[in-house]
Amino acid sequence: MKLQRKNRLRATALGALAVSGALVLTACGSDDNSGGSTGGNGGKTTAASNIKCDDAKGQLPASGSSAQKNAMDLWAKNYMAGCKGVEINYKSSSSGEGIVAFNQGTVGFAGSDSALKPEEVADSKKICTGGQGINLPMVGGPIAIGFHLEGVDSLTLDAPTLAKIFDTKIKKWNDPAIAKLNTGAKLPDKAIQPFHRSEDSGTTQNLGKYLGAAAPSDWKYEAEKKWPAPNGQAASGSSGVAAQVKQVDGSIGYFELSYATSQSISTVDINTGGAAPVKATSENASKAIAAAKIKGTGKDLALELDYTTKAEGAYPIVLVTYEVVCDKGNKAETLPTVKSFLNYTAGDEGQKLLTEAGYAPIPAEINAKVRETIASLS
Repeated sequence: MKLQRKNRLRATALGALAVSGALVLTACGSDDNSGGSTGGNGGKTTAASNIKCDDAKGQLPASGSSAQKNAMDLWAKNYMAGCKGVEINYKSSSSGEGIVAFNQGTVGFAGSDSALKPEEVADSKKICTGGQGINLPMVGGPIAIGFHLEGVDSLTLDAPTLAKIFDTKIKKWNDPAIAKLNTGAKLPDKAIQPFHRSEDSGTTQNLGKYLGAAAPSDWKYEAEKKWPAPNGQAASGSSGVAAQVKQVDGSIGYFELSYATSQSISTVDINTGGAAPVKATSENASKAIAAAKIKGTGKDLALELDYTTKAEGAYPIVLVTYEVVCDKGNKAETLPTVKSFLNYTAGDEGQKLLTEAGYAPIPAEINAKVRETIASLS
């Protein structure tokens, strides 16, 4: 039964990855999908899925983080099956592109793996009439370190070693620093080929935050969305990095766990200095995210993560994807759909889907504040 379930989940993830970056799914509106809903959305709750459609209608454009693409695929499909006449159009690009689109007023919300910077908040005030952009934590999960090394299925690394690998200071897989962490492993005398994101990426920034906090002597770069180290090879999006790691023997890269799961890519266990190395799993990421503190003020719910945790079983390389919206001044034509859709994604049903898709739900205490904030959007 466990194997069958794993295969079903893998098939689901593969199906999600096959969807194009610009997701346009249209609700079919059949009786089977509507669960007996009484035509029109007007505040009705669908019996099949408990999605409260309210006055949602028409198209809702959104864009940004590719980290949440697989979750957004599932959310949009389920939501539109329950809410007739609504089209969620999420363009999976990057966090940086999503913020630009949001501050240009071309999307109803943006997905970003990093909270808005002060200058981005200032720019948002031009779009959010009488308000500003805020961060709503919606998706959590581990940043998996995927590798492809023929003959090696299991690998443990720590922060200093990872920093030197991604900074191309460690160049061979049989380097003594790697061998010390993998006693008994047959590591080949093969060049390491590290891959990173080519575009501005919140995933890159979160990896940088981890390396800077856990290996400050070996990673001297600022944690920015643009890849800071001078060497290595670049690929577009998490999907692009994962595809390269899948194909290239001797490679290593970083991407969300769902990409590793769907493509059967081996992932690195992280030596945090705790009792045992920690695997990249949704459960282990949840243990780290549960310790997050809200650092935002007012309705902004930006989080502060502890990248140096040594808590038992806590996977330290995590990210939280935010949905960026206006607290006030949202466009009247899309506001009902934004609130309805985000209520679904932040709800019990939407958050439950995250674990099944290789992500981590937002901790309940924080998620309760997310729901309160969504209800207050205007």
